[in-house]
Amino acid sequence: MMGIQTTQKDLFSYQVDLDRRVRQDNPLRAIREKVDFAWVRADVAHHYGNNGNESVDPEVILKLLFLLFLDNVKSERELMRIVPERLDYLWFLGYGLDDEIPDHSVPTKARVRWGRETFERFFVRTVAQCVELGLVDGRKIYADSSLIDANASNKSFVRTSPELAGALRAAYAVEESKFEIPEERRPHSYAPQNLTSLSLTDPDATMATKELRGTYAIAKPRYKSHRVVDDQCGVVTAVETTPGHIHDGACLLALTEQHHRTTGIGAQTVVGDQHYGTRENIRGLQAQGICTHMKVSHNTSLTTKTGIFHASEFRYESVSDTYLCPANQPLTRRSYDRVQRGWIYRAQATACRTCSLRSKCTTSPMKDYQGRSIVHPEGYELLVKGWAQARSAEAKRDLRHRMSLLEGSFGQASQNHHFKRARWRRLWRQRIQDHLIAAVQNVKKMVAYGPTGAGTAAASLNPSPETGSQTHVGHKTALAELETIIRLFLSAFVPSLRTECRPIALFFNP
Repeated sequence: MMGIQTTQKDLFSYQVDLDRRVRQDNPLRAIREKVDFAWVRADVAHHYGNNGNESVDPEVILKLLFLLFLDNVKSERELMRIVPERLDYLWFLGYGLDDEIPDHSVPTKARVRWGRETFERFFVRTVAQCVELGLVDGRKIYADSSLIDANASNKSFVRTSPELAGALRAAYAVEESKFEIPEERRPHSYAPQNLTSLSLTDPDATMATKELRGTYAIAKPRYKSHRVVDDQCGVVTAVETTPGHIHDGACLLALTEQHHRTTGIGAQTVVGDQHYGTRENIRGLQAQGICTHMKVSHNTSLTTKTGIFHASEFRYESVSDTYLCPANQPLTRRSYDRVQRGWIYRAQATACRTCSLRSKCTTSPMKDYQGRSIVHPEGYELLVKGWAQARSAEAKRDLRHRMSLLEGSFGQASQNHHFKRARWRRLWRQRIQDHLIAAVQNVKKMVAYGPTGAGTAAASLNPSPETGSQTHVGHKTALAELETIIRLFLSAFVPSLRTECRPIALFFNP
């Protein structure tokens, strides 16, 4: 006998139990079990009075914003339309079928009322919980940044004088960036575009170009998200958001310090690309006893060869405070270069003109030639130590691993959590977005690696290729044994591989 579904609405419904309706392997069950959202009530209590209408529970508001980025919902309006249709959302928020859903303006007002500090503390709590679960080693960290398109168009930018742009920024109360190049260290030709242009839509966003396969795309109003990722499980331990024009390496020392505060573990090794291998970063990290596995920046004459004698071939004599060139001619201290933050040592012009090695030492014409010069930067011994570490085999392995670890972290955030475009305007709101996205990714790590996260819920939470890195971490011993077997097998047939073989773990790390 064929059944027919009746569509008549029930007059009463007493048997609806959302706890029974939500499947046991739903990812929200694992999140609700592991993450405590109730702390926010005490954290924001001072923002509310004792009289008047009751607000929506702050715990519910924080959960709503968490869901907004967890499932990459298009907007808060769309989220409020989806919540009544999703039984798991209602269960996660603690609502029933007949409860009234908050208006879409509630999270917006809460962001303004609470400020970005509350969401930063939420991110810090996820890092601390990852440390408690043993998901953070803390000794080796990787740093990188990514540009984020601002919620503004190129047409919103106006060009004006630096004085008027400064007055407009002051009127908009734009937060000045602490990572700007100090005025006394700027080259004479340095004229940042953000000093003479301003977006009337989002005055905090600045014009920045994105590098794509060796070429640069059209400049757009952008922000830049800087983050530090731990080596063990890829947990995000530090986040900083700046306008788009800020250089990547300008935030490294602050990010390293933030990693120490959030995890309670001091980093022993910092890994970064050539944007981070500046003299300031190497000097600052080496002074703290931190190993610098960073590709050295190209803009330093002490590390880049130009077809002539490299600066490292000049021997420094600390007793006489002079350099000796390959022809044993002395270079004495002359003047201080405030841009490169170092003393200039120069040879006698007469000695250079008659030197037999002149063609290998300079390509400049002899007319008005003042002699070969060397810049001796501040903290020279620290720089030499850092450059030596950057050339080590371990540093090269870390740089290869960095590509997969950080690109996987940024890629997963872009693919699943609306990372590449700003939802809101102004720098403080963008910082809220970056902290929420990082917190969501850390929560997913907790669920995936935790004692109860080994089942289907963990797999459904991480549909991206980043799941492969979890498998890699969980089978380190097996991969090490497999690497040894393959290394021995290859070395028997290819003699050149006996001393160096690419680690097989790189093929298993997404």
